[in-house]
Amino acid sequence: MLGSAAVLAAVSLSGGSVADPRTPVPPAGMPPPFLGVAVIGSGEITAAIDAYGDVVDLRAPGPAGHGLISNPAERQTAGSVPAGTGIVARVALGDGAPLPLWRGDRIRQGYLPRTNVLRTIARLGGARVTLTDAGRGMNLAREIEVRGKPGEPLRLRLGLNHSRAGACRPAGVPGAIGRSGRMLEWRGRGRIDAGIVCSFGAARSSRSSGALIAAAARGDRSWLARAHPLGPAAPAWAVRMRRRSLLVLRALTDRRTGAFAAGLRDGWAYVWPRDAGVAAIAFAGAGYRGEARRVSDFLDSLDLADAARFRGDRSPVDDGRGAQGDAAGWTRAAAIAAGRPAAAPSASWRSRADYGERHGDSGDYLGNAIASGLPAERIRSLFGTPGGLVRRAGDPASGADSAVAWAVRPFPRPALAAMIHRGLRDMLAGSGRFGIVPSRDWPGEDPWTAPTAWSAWSMAALGDRRAARRLLADLRRAATPAGLLPERLGAVSGVPRSTTPLGWSHGFASLALEELFPPARAAG
Repeated sequence: MLGSAAVLAAVSLSGGSVADPRTPVPPAGMPPPFLGVAVIGSGEITAAIDAYGDVVDLRAPGPAGHGLISNPAERQTAGSVPAGTGIVARVALGDGAPLPLWRGDRIRQGYLPRTNVLRTIARLGGARVTLTDAGRGMNLAREIEVRGKPGEPLRLRLGLNHSRAGACRPAGVPGAIGRSGRMLEWRGRGRIDAGIVCSFGAARSSRSSGALIAAAARGDRSWLARAHPLGPAAPAWAVRMRRRSLLVLRALTDRRTGAFAAGLRDGWAYVWPRDAGVAAIAFAGAGYRGEARRVSDFLDSLDLADAARFRGDRSPVDDGRGAQGDAAGWTRAAAIAAGRPAAAPSASWRSRADYGERHGDSGDYLGNAIASGLPAERIRSLFGTPGGLVRRAGDPASGADSAVAWAVRPFPRPALAAMIHRGLRDMLAGSGRFGIVPSRDWPGEDPWTAPTAWSAWSMAALGDRRAARRLLADLRRAATPAGLLPERLGAVSGVPRSTTPLGWSHGFASLALEELFPPARAAG
């Protein structure tokens, strides 16, 4: 899965002509518009929101469901996303033209405490704009407040550019003066309060946007209260990171079927067995046994030989990626964590792609061998070198691979402990401020949060708490202001460059924190 971005970077849907649209230029040091950096929802309708409060991806039913907003990943990569994509708020003062928030400044974004309700605040000219978004059931609810100077004319225009625009309506507030299939508009003086509800499925909600947002917040807090708390020694930052990670897993898991989407973005809103397996293990570790079983049940219903990834309806994605060498291992690990019968270890790990998913690549990889249940001595004979275990069997030049950590958690090989620790130390030696790259032979310098998080989990299990805390500190720096982990980010800038949040990273982060600060039920 990590190689997905590299594949997409080589594909250009557009951007080759001056007539093509251009993604708007972001403020300095900010992600581009229309790249999701936050998710809302609780496993029914799920939305991705960019750094400027635009709804840029919308899926139902469930996060691996149908895409209701057209925002192709190829256009994102090519920088050719039309400026009207998604649900975009534009604000005008006086007689000026309505402007989107990426033209504003002092933009802040964060979740209401212990919820998946997102708030975006920006200054746009002399106006203060506040957007509050939540998913509740099959409804997307948005409230918007615009404040200017007393008596100053204000105009709010809400563009609705998605395939089901007719399902959106003003809700719970007066004053919508313009309405078409793709636009709502409000006018006022000094202040505008507006709200919309977008409903999908057979039933249309009659509740106001505010009532739906409040209900979503209550539901999230009630769900989060069921988690086993971290041990009393856990610092406040660890508690916050773990809470946010669990809420990300909640948002990305179909509450009916257990289909776990890797991320909420075109090309990522599918079920990879390795990502879903980690989600199941993390749910079980936090005390959510029902969620863990649903995810594991979904994995058991798949024919893992069909493809690398699957849709929410269980059909394989036919994109040229073959079956993955670690899929059966992660599916088995999920079943064990969920307390379900587990299949025997798989022997079908050889000559297949590993977690890097480099296009057209296959071979005998360390991560696949570990996940498959291959005995320690066999792993040593295939991958061992005087310098430690290497990524590719029979290729000492392939170097260290962070997937060596999997032989500590969740596929323990105690006989390899010394070689594992050496390999992880080798990877950490090349880390930057935001974490590590997946392997020594990985192209590029951008850090990836999933390898950083899984290495923290295993370092903590090995008793190297200092290294584990260092890696978690890297993750904290890598996180967005809302606490979400990108798939990868700029090595120097720290700006997200890919899918945000990545559920895989948050699953590993939750497990690493539990290893460092065991919940009371697991202590002793």
